[in-house]
Amino acid sequence: MIKKTRTGLPTQAQILDFIERSDVPAGKREIAKAFGLTAQEKIALKALLKDMADEGLIDGAPGRAFHKMGGLPKVTVLRIADVDDGGTVWAVPDRWEAETPPPRLRVRERKRGALGIGERILARTEEAGKGWIAHPMKVLAKASEQVLGVLRRDGDRFWLTGVEKKDRREFPVSDVADAEAGDLVMAEMTGRPPRIAVRVVQRLGDPFAPRSFSLIAIHKLGIPDVFSGETLDEATRVSAQPLGDDREDLTHLPIVAIDPIDARDHDDAVWAAPDDDPGNAGGWQAVVAIADVSFYVRPGSSIDREARRRGNSVYFPDRVVPMLPEILSAEVCSLKEGGDRAALACHLRIDRNGKLLHWRFTRARVRIAANLAYEHAQAAIDGDLAHPLTDTVLAPLWACWRALAKARDAREPLDLDLPERRVVLDEMGRIMSVAPRERLDAHRLIEDYMIAANVAAAKALEAKKAPVMYRVHEPPSREKLVALKDYLETFDVAFALGQVIRPATFNHVLARVGDADFRPQVMEQVLRTQTQAYYAPANQGHFGLSLGSYAHFTSPIRRYADLVVHRSLVGAYALGPGGLTAADAEAMEQIGTTISGLERRAMEAERDTIDRYVAAFLSERVGETVAARITGVQNYGFFATVEGIGGDGLMPVRDLGGEYFRFDEAARKLIGEQSGEEYALGQRIDLRLAEANPVSGALRFELPGGKGAAPGPRHLGSGRKDRVIKHRGRPQNIRHQGKRR
Repeated sequence: MIKKTRTGLPTQAQILDFIERSDVPAGKREIAKAFGLTAQEKIALKALLKDMADEGLIDGAPGRAFHKMGGLPKVTVLRIADVDDGGTVWAVPDRWEAETPPPRLRVRERKRGALGIGERILARTEEAGKGWIAHPMKVLAKASEQVLGVLRRDGDRFWLTGVEKKDRREFPVSDVADAEAGDLVMAEMTGRPPRIAVRVVQRLGDPFAPRSFSLIAIHKLGIPDVFSGETLDEATRVSAQPLGDDREDLTHLPIVAIDPIDARDHDDAVWAAPDDDPGNAGGWQAVVAIADVSFYVRPGSSIDREARRRGNSVYFPDRVVPMLPEILSAEVCSLKEGGDRAALACHLRIDRNGKLLHWRFTRARVRIAANLAYEHAQAAIDGDLAHPLTDTVLAPLWACWRALAKARDAREPLDLDLPERRVVLDEMGRIMSVAPRERLDAHRLIEDYMIAANVAAAKALEAKKAPVMYRVHEPPSREKLVALKDYLETFDVAFALGQVIRPATFNHVLARVGDADFRPQVMEQVLRTQTQAYYAPANQGHFGLSLGSYAHFTSPIRRYADLVVHRSLVGAYALGPGGLTAADAEAMEQIGTTISGLERRAMEAERDTIDRYVAAFLSERVGETVAARITGVQNYGFFATVEGIGGDGLMPVRDLGGEYFRFDEAARKLIGEQSGEEYALGQRIDLRLAEANPVSGALRFELPGGKGAAPGPRHLGSGRKDRVIKHRGRPQNIRHQGKRR
């Protein structure tokens, strides 16, 4: 055991050495005990460990233990992933949240052939040379490795092709059940090498049907999409309860909800007017009314348990997988015109420069004056659409927003206006178009009102010393800043590492880039430099918004984090039933970790589904030459995106011709040894679309006039007629505008 002399904290090297040599999982408590730290030094140790994590020296493990970054805990849960032809068993971490690929561990079995694919084990891990070895301690559970894929028939045999972009293995099928060639199915892996096969456990239908692309993501990532009968019955019961007479009556205010044109749930509505207080000349009073979900969804109820299991609603182009049953999310809780609604109202006083002077929270009864689409509200304020509320409601809202915009500009938040792809479907769910979504002042207006309410919620809870579920966005790590500096040097753009890094630092970089062709690539790289935002009860500020205290409060219909904040406000300000329980107050850190992971799952599902829609849209253009831009360069080829549409595809280096291409990692270029031909990051280039696979979302490019004749649209599977998604019918945008800040 290491003992520390009374000379202050251990060094980073000493901590790393202790973690490496410790026979037990090394958490903060074990480190403090090993070095004999005082109570005051334990506080400093926490900060030191956080710095080491930010610098990429250590990473956290389940159970709050630490291990070397890129390494593994001493004892952890592994999942058997493969058994090679030689009988060697390979495992991967059952849980892995690092950005790097998970390590593969060679398992030392006590009895050969005892472990099968999909089984979970508790194991002691050991780093050996450049690899890892796992020593099984206990088999935790029998489990099946499931594979989502498309059936292919070859003579009398069936094969399953996986839907993953990166892992397109084929497996022989031992049992097809009631599925047919060309069907999308869920299958279980069976057997042992060299006789690994799969058997179909669920037929999901036609992989090219309009609604299948989101279904693939739902099944692949295990997103719950069916409510139990108990939860639905409970939702019906609670939706019938009266609003009560103890609410503040705000039905006289013409509050409006501004949302996407196809929105089904309306979390928020806003109102503003000039402040009549002489002490706030030129200032404003505003109300941000948020659906009072905590009134209907009580802690510990069946609805609450299901909402926490989902974490958030998931929005696809063709459907929504809601966090709450539809009778609540789309009906009773939703702030729709036509009747009184329950709201948690944030009352704000704002000065002429957009500073928040005062805030208070009440449970209220509201009557929505209108539900407006962003496009219609913008057209009305621009004078392009006649609307009865333009002068009385919209004009004051816009005037107050200009004050809020002043405050935003003064704090200089990160300004990355990256386009969002918008998939437009017809009434049958068929793809009409894929294009960047238009960004309007109406979007910015609602964002700024929501940000103001979120700040007020965090500060109100801090004033009461009540639990807060903060939305945390930490500054970028030095490792990522170094990578950005190296990247910018390839464009001759200077970036000093010695300066204090603020959001404005990145804005100034983009200002220097101006309208150069490579601006989109620089914006993407700046985005990659940022850390992943998450939920936690410990305040670390919101770097991107340049705010010291920030909590999500404005979307409780679709985010569990917001519901937690509502409950804390209800309890702290004695607003009635549905407050935060003592048990949940104690478990805030665990809840934050869980819902942060569920948010990442939802983002992955939405992104993958859009990629599939884009690939389906482009499948009719296979064989055509398309305008593209190089977005990534590796030694095996480069990735490119179709201009104006999106969708990433690989141009393999083997298809660039007969000469050898050298990879210049620093410059992010492939350079032909004989011709000097270059393929560089950000370069515009015409490419032939060789393949567009809607099931995996993958594209593949070739050089125009290059290898292979131009085939027609390609689809996985045989035994069915090839089908092409037609462009016809009335446009209908079903994509929900995200408010994820």
